[in-house]
Amino acid sequence: MAETFGWTEDGHTVGVYYNHQLSRKLLEVTLPRCLVDQFAKDHGIGFKVNAGESVNIMHITELPDAVSYQLDEDDQFPIHKPRFGNRKLTVAEFGSGVQTTELMRKLSVFNPDDILQKALRRQMERALDTMAANAFKDPTAVQLCFVPTSRTGGIWDVAGAPTALATSALTLDHCKKISAYFRDIVHVPYYEDENYVGISSNTNIESLLDDPRAERWQQYGAKMDFMYRGEMCMTYKIRWVETNRQGAFLNQAGNSQVLGEAVVFGDEAVARLEALAPHLRLSSNYQGRFGTKQAAAWYAILVYGSVWETATDGEVKIARITSQ
Repeated sequence: MAETFGWTEDGHTVGVYYNHQLSRKLLEVTLPRCLVDQFAKDHGIGFKVNAGESVNIMHITELPDAVSYQLDEDDQFPIHKPRFGNRKLTVAEFGSGVQTTELMRKLSVFNPDDILQKALRRQMERALDTMAANAFKDPTAVQLCFVPTSRTGGIWDVAGAPTALATSALTLDHCKKISAYFRDIVHVPYYEDENYVGISSNTNIESLLDDPRAERWQQYGAKMDFMYRGEMCMTYKIRWVETNRQGAFLNQAGNSQVLGEAVVFGDEAVARLEALAPHLRLSSNYQGRFGTKQAAAWYAILVYGSVWETATDGEVKIARITSQ
């Protein structure tokens, strides 16, 4: 039995209609299909409508560790003054639409509404994933870069730009070094449990899967509480998600002929802040031709951005795997 959805007029714009049921269904179908957007979170900020156009994401530097925390009976507790930082993000409008006509509705042998809604859903899925991917790869904020320069090694850059050409494909030895650098040098907190997450183009995933040491998801999936959409394998505490869409992660990183774009990250990586969640709207008299032209569109007011914008120990949360 076909589902029916009713359109109600938006109080802010006369002649524009907003379908709550259809918009909710659009999100329910679209967001679980996004490969990159699934890792963008609000991080407890609670940004919402009527909260201004910008938000400062507050973060605190790690408290110092002591040699011993033991207290004698009359000792005062050591009290530290917290050091805060913030990153300002500004929301913007996003959206796109598609037109239908009365002639199309009357003469078409198929229902154009169903097909156009699916097309809008697929377009929105790509748009959200691209925006999330751009936040993960933003060189002005994600300043830590790893460039593979041999099968077992590479160089680290901390100013947002790679200083060398990647001459090796991504290998498990590189993953081991990245994981160790995260844990022991810059102290990146795990994304979940005791694992980081990597998102990569299929160029790098194919390279990793060529190594028998890589754990396919079939080998460890039963031990996990959940699997990420697109998850392919695990290497040295990095769970790898593959995206084969070039709009998100390119199969060629910079000028390298052997490396694709990728990122590895821990907790507090990328924020997604919404003043207005993505939803569908209908203009029943688009271009004013006596109701014979209609247009449907998805629309949102939001922003994606990395929570931190330094490569400092204890603050950095994302590393780009890239090349000149």
